[in-house]
Amino acid sequence: MSRVKTMRAIVLEKPGEPLRLKEVPIPSPGPGQVLLKVAACGICRTDLHILDGELPNPKLPLIPGHEIVGRVVELGAGVTRYRIGDRVGVPWLGYTDGTCRYCRSGKENLCENARFTGYTIDGGYAEYTVADVRYAFPIPDGYSDANAAPLLCAGLIGYRAYWMAGDEVERIGMYGFGAAAHIIAQVAVHQGKKVYAFTRPGDREKQEFARQLGAVWAGDSTVLPPEPLDAAIIFAPVGPLVPAALRAVDKGGTVVCAGIHMSEIPAFPYDILWEERRIVSVANLTRRDGEEFMAIAREFPIETHVTEFPLDRANKAIAELRAGRIKGAAVLIP
Repeated sequence: MSRVKTMRAIVLEKPGEPLRLKEVPIPSPGPGQVLLKVAACGICRTDLHILDGELPNPKLPLIPGHEIVGRVVELGAGVTRYRIGDRVGVPWLGYTDGTCRYCRSGKENLCENARFTGYTIDGGYAEYTVADVRYAFPIPDGYSDANAAPLLCAGLIGYRAYWMAGDEVERIGMYGFGAAAHIIAQVAVHQGKKVYAFTRPGDREKQEFARQLGAVWAGDSTVLPPEPLDAAIIFAPVGPLVPAALRAVDKGGTVVCAGIHMSEIPAFPYDILWEERRIVSVANLTRRDGEEFMAIAREFPIETHVTEFPLDRANKAIAELRAGRIKGAAVLIP
């Protein structure tokens, strides 16, 4: 009997416990899948919600991670889209059935049988991973592996939130200036919009970072901007920011909740919602989102700020992210 090939992987065995570095079998690609040698995997705030048990029913044991950049090393049956050696990125949405009413109506992000990378299927905190070729996107040239990783969630989900804010928006606020906001702010500035950045009170470093990336104003999330906004995106998972953002947007404005999890939204007076303001949430992404955003990433160089950590320092990286000490995005390098 031949020896089973193994790889190093970071494994979550139970929510609330530290991640463990383990030797596990290298997965084999099934039909329509590719095996990737992972080059980099970003750490997302959604990962924290999984580790803390705030998102229910994860696959256990689980290899987290859904901002994966890797190179194809093996093709599953029927795969013709990619060749050995191609560099691809794998996002949060990892599988859809293609047959439910949402998939049939172009809303595959709401698929009734969706599976999610690093949550209900194993992700990229490992040396190898498998991916559905339908949800693996070519990475634009000009980005290193580490710098490309945040594009796969911070970029993609940020882009969907930005798209839902509306095409005619001129003044857009971003609450929580982390991995997603620092990418989407650059897209907004590139497209001629005025960006207003909101951070934790007193976080002067993040506010200066936002100004360096083109924000016309940056300040505490507890204050109003100098002029009313057309829309606001809430990237921080903080429910009290919803009424704060409603107060900041003008009549007809939109508040987009971009996270998969948020703390409880407090009661607020109807008058800050009146005058056709609206609140919407973002769920997952579609392949169209991925294709459109990667086209933008090819159009102009998005500067992603990353802090790299070796795979065996995953718990350290997560602690730094949780404490707000990461400027931009944290990325694991196997």
